[in-house]
Amino acid sequence: MRERGRRLGGSPADRQATDVLWRRLARARASEAALRICRLLMATSAGGAQMGRLTVRAWIPSSQAIAKGEGEGDERWLWHGGHTGGTGMWWGWGFGCGQMTTCVLPLPDDCWAEPKRDATGNLVANTKTFPHGIKALADYVHSKGLKLGIYSDAGFQTCAKAQSGSLGHEEQDAKTFAAWVSEHHHLGVDYLKYDNCNNGDLKPLERGDIHPARWGAAYGNSWRTTNDIAGNWESMIATADQNEVWAEYARPGGWNDPDMLEVGNGAMTNSEYVVHFSLWAMSKAPLIIGCDVRHMSQETYGILANKEVIAVNQDPLGVQGKKVRMEGSNEIWAAPLSDYRTAVVLLNRHATDGATITAHWDDVGLPAGLAVEARDLWQHKTLDGAFTDRMAFDVAARSCRMFVLRPRLPMKA
Repeated sequence: MRERGRRLGGSPADRQATDVLWRRLARARASEAALRICRLLMATSAGGAQMGRLTVRAWIPSSQAIAKGEGEGDERWLWHGGHTGGTGMWWGWGFGCGQMTTCVLPLPDDCWAEPKRDATGNLVANTKTFPHGIKALADYVHSKGLKLGIYSDAGFQTCAKAQSGSLGHEEQDAKTFAAWVSEHHHLGVDYLKYDNCNNGDLKPLERGDIHPARWGAAYGNSWRTTNDIAGNWESMIATADQNEVWAEYARPGGWNDPDMLEVGNGAMTNSEYVVHFSLWAMSKAPLIIGCDVRHMSQETYGILANKEVIAVNQDPLGVQGKKVRMEGSNEIWAAPLSDYRTAVVLLNRHATDGATITAHWDDVGLPAGLAVEARDLWQHKTLDGAFTDRMAFDVAARSCRMFVLRPRLPMKA
């Protein structure tokens, strides 16, 4: 069987941990479940991991509520797409911990500004949504020990065509964002999400259609490598394939982003969601929670809060995992980790049939004859005995097994 498989070459570049990046976000109130995930991520990041990234859809109070001191329990919350109060706002929270020591980052997405600039050409916050302006929002967010993100676009208008883009106003808008300095923080806006709609077919930096993975690291901390993900197995697995192609371009300070997680949105089985989360973690992708955290099931929470899998995503060595062998519907993914460890995913993509999948050491980058102990990250146990040269496991249809392999030290005489 092994000879019929396809061994996939290409060694990922070693890289150190990166800056925190937050991307596309939306709704749902910041619940206790979200805060537990955040605290978990903080604990996982302790000791040098600097690249943890989790984001959740979250409710955020309007600035009217902030001004009145209202918060938890207030009904006037912003809702994705303007479903509450017609705000038309997209909001999001970014959870992650690194050198910044910050846990949560709220991000007003598209539609936060008035449709037109003011008389001097500056962007102006939507007067209904933010009557006190973004400066007041920055003060509130930074007073909570959090950081603030903002959205703009490299075109004449944003993607929703609800506000002006930054084309022709790049320096002016950057100065505007920086000017919203709060009394609690030395910066104004901490993070910029920059879209690329409605630009009159202008190519970014005259690079034409060159994929952003080839040049994005010089200008940002992450870049989308794929089309928008949908909430089904076919879209998820195809997105993972598209992102894996660009693994060698991920590097310190710049990461491939295969779009947000669909875990918990209801269109896949829990086993498929485990595959989804495992592959995103192996890929060192931003872990962007896209479900309604107010109503997540215990099964969903168990997947998103698996600190052992999150630790693979945050590993300080920071090497993006790759497919190293394919045999029909069976795949082996591997990534080197810090402390001479190796992460391995055995993936069965078949829709109905289980399979026995064998990982050989020469595929996953381990030397022949090396004995390792295997930690099962979803069963949360270290397997009995040691494995030498290979490991084989039964894997159900559309499921995976995920391990961290650690060299077994010889016993002292």
